[in-house]
Amino acid sequence: MSKKNTYIVAMVGATGAVGETLLQILAERKFPISELVPLASERSAGGQIEFGARALNVRVLNDYDFAGVDIAFFSAGGAVSREHAPRAVAAGAVVIDNTAEFRYRDDIPLVVSEVNPHAIAQHTARGIIANPNCSTMQMLVALAPIHRVVGITRINVATYQSVSGAGRSGLEALGRESAQLLSFQEVEPGRFPQRIAFNLIPHIDVFQDNGYTKEEMKMVWETRKILEDDSIQVNPTAVRVPVFHGHAEAVHIETREKITAAAARALLQQAPGVVVIDEHVDGGYPTPAVHAQGTDPVYVGRIREDISHPRGLDLWVVADNIRKGAALNAVQIAEILVKSSI
Repeated sequence: MSKKNTYIVAMVGATGAVGETLLQILAERKFPISELVPLASERSAGGQIEFGARALNVRVLNDYDFAGVDIAFFSAGGAVSREHAPRAVAAGAVVIDNTAEFRYRDDIPLVVSEVNPHAIAQHTARGIIANPNCSTMQMLVALAPIHRVVGITRINVATYQSVSGAGRSGLEALGRESAQLLSFQEVEPGRFPQRIAFNLIPHIDVFQDNGYTKEEMKMVWETRKILEDDSIQVNPTAVRVPVFHGHAEAVHIETREKITAAAARALLQQAPGVVVIDEHVDGGYPTPAVHAQGTDPVYVGRIREDISHPRGLDLWVVADNIRKGAALNAVQIAEILVKSSI
C-alpha cells in the first residue's frame, strides 16, 4: 500500500457492536482518514452513524464499488467476508477482517499487534489480514512476553466469556432473563442453549468431533499460528458467564525453562498493551466490570507459581472483548500498515 497523508476507509458492518466501537477508536486515535464509507446490509443501511463530530449515511454493501478504497474493515460475519472481501481486494483495498473466515489459511496473516506485527507484511499474497478470536488475542498479549524468554510448552486455559461476545442478542438475552428472574417469572432460554442469567454455560460455538467446541479449538489453532510454534499444546474450556462486557481467563502454563512469579511479573509490567494488577490483598486483581470494560489494555493478575508443576505458572487475564478483542487490534494493524507502507 502506497504511503499517503490520508486514506479512504470502508467499514463493513458499521452498525454492529464491533463496527461501532471500531469507528469510535478510529476517531479517538485520529486515524488519517480523508473519507469514511460505512457499509451494511440492505436491512441496516439507510440510517446514519456518528464518526467523530460527523453524521454519515450508511450505504448498502451489495451495491458498493470499492474502487479507490485503501483499507476496508470487515466486521459483519464470515459469510459476508467470504463474498465481499475478495471484491474489495480486487478493487485495490487491503482488508482487515474481524471474522473467522480467513484466520486459518496459510497465505493470510493472523495478527495480534503486540505479538507478531511482522506478519502483517505477508498480506501482499492475498490482500487480507485476519484478526484473531478475542479470547486468543488477550491470552497471547499476556503470554507472548513469557514465551519469548523461557518458551511455553503447554497452556491450560478456562475462559469466562461475557455475553457481548454473542452480539447484541446476547446482551439482550442477559438483560431480559435477569429482569424476568428478579420479577419471579419463568425464563425461556432463546439466544443460548440454557438460560444465561445467574448461570454458567460451558458451551460456546458448535461441538467438534473431539468433544471440544469450535470456540475452544480456535484457541488451539490460533495460538500456534500467531506464536509460530506448532509444538505448543493448548487445552481450553470456554464458558459463557452472566457478565455484559469483558472476558476473563484462568491461564495455567508450563514453560521450557523455569520462571519465577516475580520474573514473570517484571516481564509483564514492561510488555506493550499489558497492565499488571497483582496484589495479595482484597480486590488486588483485575475484573471485567471494574477494569476491562471500555478500556484498551489486557490486564493480568493472580500471577503465581504452580504448586503442582516445577515449571508451572498461573495467571488471571482480563480484557474488553469488543474493544481490545476485536476493534482496537484491527485499528492497530491499520496503523502499522500506514506507518510502514507495507
